[in-house]
Amino acid sequence: MVQAKMVFLTLPVKNLNASVDFFTALGFEFNPQFTDENATCLILNDTTFVMLVVENYFKTFTKKNISDATTSTEAILGFSADSREGVDTFVEKALAAGGSASNEKVDHGFMYSGSFQDIDGHLWEVMYMDPNFVQ
Repeated sequence: MVQAKMVFLTLPVKNLNASVDFFTALGFEFNPQFTDENATCLILNDTTFVMLVVENYFKTFTKKNISDATTSTEAILGFSADSREGVDTFVEKALAAGGSASNEKVDHGFMYSGSFQDIDGHLWEVMYMDPNFVQ
């Protein structure tokens, strides 16, 4: 079985400074070693990172068209919270920072999730799963 030691997701953004401001308002930090006028490295945790790359530079990584995340979806980025309240707080913080609503909250009893769109329309999901359910 392959187990990646680190994960890097790369997202195109229209305005790097605005994206940095948005994710900073959510409490994220960035690795300055991998930050310049074209990109920044958003730190999700010790081994998971999101590279936010301005669209013109992102185009140098692919021969395909860049999806317009405000009208189509290629992926949903998800991460966990420590509690149901943590899910609600994070989604509220994202909306207050300029994000927009995505879907209604989903409550399966053992699992609870909320979602939002960042300022470029990328979909994010925050979820909490009762640790007693998954053993």
